[in-house]
Amino acid sequence: MQLIDGKAVADRIKQEIAQEVETICNAGGKRPHLAAVLVGHDGGSETYVAHKVKACEQCGFKSTLVRYESDVTEDELLRKVDELNNDPDIDGFIVQLPLPKHISEQKVIEAIDYRKDVDGFHPVNVGRMSIGLPCFVSATPAGIMELLARYEIETKGKHCVVLGRSNIVGKPVATLMMQKAYPGNATVTVCHSATPNIKEICRTADIIIAALGSPEFVTADMVKEGAVIIDVGTTRVPDASKKSGFKLTGDVKFDEVAPRCSFITPVPGGVGPMTIVSLMRNTLLAGKKAIYR
Repeated sequence: MQLIDGKAVADRIKQEIAQEVETICNAGGKRPHLAAVLVGHDGGSETYVAHKVKACEQCGFKSTLVRYESDVTEDELLRKVDELNNDPDIDGFIVQLPLPKHISEQKVIEAIDYRKDVDGFHPVNVGRMSIGLPCFVSATPAGIMELLARYEIETKGKHCVVLGRSNIVGKPVATLMMQKAYPGNATVTVCHSATPNIKEICRTADIIIAALGSPEFVTADMVKEGAVIIDVGTTRVPDASKKSGFKLTGDVKFDEVAPRCSFITPVPGGVGPMTIVSLMRNTLLAGKKAIYR
C-alpha cells in the first residue's frame, strides 16, 4: 500500500507556480490577483478561505478578501460580483460556498464572468469541460486528476466507481475520468443515495473516488485487493481529544481499508491540499489569459 501524499504534491506545485510567477514579473508581466468573497462565519468556509489566502502568498499572487455578514442581501452580493467582473486588476475570483439560504447560489455562480470563474462552477466552464475543451476545471476534480497523474496511476480501461453526484465533485470527476486522455479513459460508474447495490458495484472497482460526505462509508468488504482509493470526504466529527473539538473524517474507513489498497489518500493531507493548489493553478492560467483571451 502506498500513501498518496497530497500535501507534498501540493507544496511542489506551489513552488512551480511561484517560480513561474517570478519569471512573469521579472519580464515585466502582471502579478496574478485572486479575490475571495466570504459571507458569514461558517467555520469550514473561514478555514478554507484562510488556506487560500496563505496559498496566494506562497505562490506570489496578490489576494483580496471581501467579507460580508450573513444578512447581506442577494442584490448587494450580485453588485460586488459585477464590480469584480469589471475590475481589470482582478484575474480571477471565487464566492465561497455555501451561501446563506436567502441567496441563490446558482444566480451568484451564473453572474460571475466565466473568464474569471477560477472555481470552475459557471455553466460555460462546466459545459466546456464536458466536451473536452480548455476551461477552468473545478478545483477538487482537477486536484484528483493531478494526483493520479503525479503518482502515475494507470486509469485507461480501468473500472472507476464514483460515489456521489454533486456538481462540485461527483459529476465533474466522473466526466474527467471518462475523457479520452490521461488520466481518464476509464469505464465509469456513478453511485449515489438511490443506488441499491453499492457494495457489489464497489467490489468490482479498480479505482474508487469517494465523495459522498458520509464519514467512514467505505469499508474493507467493499474494496477489492489492489484497488486505488481517493477519499474526498472531509466531515467534521466531534472529538473531545482534539483542541478544535472535532476531527476531519473521510468517507473511507482508513485503517480497515488501507491494507487492501495499492494506493490510498489520507484525510487530512490527501485531496484537500490539492483542491487549494488547483485553484492557484486556475488563477495563474487566468492571469496569463491562457484559456480565455
